[in-house]
Amino acid sequence: MLFLYMIQFCCIQKENLGQFLKMNWARWRDIFYKQPIEEIRKYFGEKVALYFAWLGWYTALLFPAAVSGLILVIYGFIYIDSNQVSKEICAVNTTITMCPLCDQGCPFWQLSETCTYAKVTHLFDNEGTVLFAIFMALWATVFLELWKRHRATVVSCWKLYCWDEDEEELALELINNPKHDLREYQHSYFRSIIVLLLVLLMICVLIGIAHALVIYRVLVMVTFMQSSCNFIRERANTMAVLSGAVLHYVTIVIMTKVQINACTFKKPRTFSERENNFTVKIFTFQFVTHFSSLIYIAFFLGSFSGSGTAGVQCHPSGCITDLFIQMATIMILKQTLSNCVEYLSPWLNYKFQKSCKKPQGKGKVHMEKGALDPCKEEWLRNYRLNEVNIFSLFDEFLEMMIQYSFTTVFVAAFPLAPLLAFVNNLIEIRLDAIKMVRLQRRMVPRKANDIGIWLQVLEGIGILSVIGNGLVIAISSEFIPKQVYKYTYSPCMLENHTNIDCLTGYINHSLSVFRIRDFEEHMLVCSVCPGRYRDYRNTDDYSYSVQFWHIFAARLAFLILFEHVALCIKLIAAWFVPDVPMSVKNKHLKQKHRNLSEELE
Repeated sequence: MLFLYMIQFCCIQKENLGQFLKMNWARWRDIFYKQPIEEIRKYFGEKVALYFAWLGWYTALLFPAAVSGLILVIYGFIYIDSNQVSKEICAVNTTITMCPLCDQGCPFWQLSETCTYAKVTHLFDNEGTVLFAIFMALWATVFLELWKRHRATVVSCWKLYCWDEDEEELALELINNPKHDLREYQHSYFRSIIVLLLVLLMICVLIGIAHALVIYRVLVMVTFMQSSCNFIRERANTMAVLSGAVLHYVTIVIMTKVQINACTFKKPRTFSERENNFTVKIFTFQFVTHFSSLIYIAFFLGSFSGSGTAGVQCHPSGCITDLFIQMATIMILKQTLSNCVEYLSPWLNYKFQKSCKKPQGKGKVHMEKGALDPCKEEWLRNYRLNEVNIFSLFDEFLEMMIQYSFTTVFVAAFPLAPLLAFVNNLIEIRLDAIKMVRLQRRMVPRKANDIGIWLQVLEGIGILSVIGNGLVIAISSEFIPKQVYKYTYSPCMLENHTNIDCLTGYINHSLSVFRIRDFEEHMLVCSVCPGRYRDYRNTDDYSYSVQFWHIFAARLAFLILFEHVALCIKLIAAWFVPDVPMSVKNKHLKQKHRNLSEELE
């Protein structure tokens, strides 16, 4: 009888916690309030509670990053009309004729037609971009270190600081089956080779898809260039980038389904090992899928400049605007559509099941009064909700890791990414809360004292962010060519002028001359005017000029300097901020001392 009362008490406690979370957490009007992590832990278990604790911590620390990115864009907007490069491109008397942007079908065009493009580029490719990239590298390190400290404090309060997950799983297996046969650690080189080959094959497929998207972009731009509508023809490049980004997002959705089915080949020893292996493979595929076209635009598209030889060229202001458009489109579509599907799918399913449920008589619904009635009512109510997957948290973490990658890896090209992530996460927390409390069955509680392998994923992304942003500034941005021109070839250096902008003449300096008369098929198109294209080549033989090698050396030197400085800052920040607070360490040290003293007495 005492056992029944204990069960009843626990059920009532869970029912009260469920109602508390409904009224104080899973509501839209609580979007700016602190999450009740302790109540979440008692109702869902430590694993779910740690996810929401991490998500809340990540969202809170996104605020300074979002403000910094917004300040960078505002700075570019304030000085958008005074930017010398934009002035030269937008000048009414500019008569620079540019070469076609593709091999066939694209006409010659005037540089002044891309005035808006140049001004937009200055919003995020300005003097503050380098400082913002270094700040984000430091931010990623500080965020991880502060999370480690916060995690240690939280799990210490939960008495899980020294908890061993492997021991817990073995204990559960023995409880369920006392004659359980222990599965020892095994490693098959043949199976590992097969998995590695499959991974490489999948990555090759993703690279092929990236190339197909590039070909699609070329074909679409040629089609838009040949349009009779002036509006479409003038914005052919931007529309091609936008449509390519949308198509890229569609391929992401399709490849995600394929990748999940392809990553169940290896059978691990335990559930935790299975979860970790699945996480590594899926995140690798997802990262390559999301960033394949971005890597091409950032690091390869700008390297194939010339007189139409590459199929597609960058704007004279650089390739960073194409990267900005691609990132913004994919990130907005992913966050918007993912949230809609994530919430509407269980909501519609719940409403459908509720409408299809036939009403029953009172005698069938209301059971005889007894000690277990409240428990059974709570169980039945929870059972009528949508079924929950055993890897339900995996999709949530994966979505946040891809978002974190967008927020850090190429943030120099998209400073508004932290702001979009911050707004999305405020909504994401409540969406997940409503889904877990009101629309889905309560997950089986599981213990945890960390977010698991996702922490290693975050550390890897932090290193990639330093490399990625350094490459974006060195290759995609015009920051280095501008500095080389300013301090080597500008009027300020050659003519000792102090009353003019040192970037005066930069556009003309950065465009090479293409003699159209050298190619008979183009003589009827433009017999007197030379075509210009974005590159540093000699007019006589189209070989690389001295300026090209100066800029190449400056890019390489900047990349090495930037990555070493940023990595040193990361290492110093990681060393300066301890992973575990001293109060937590001292608490467990005193506990160990007390236990040893009691044993020795």
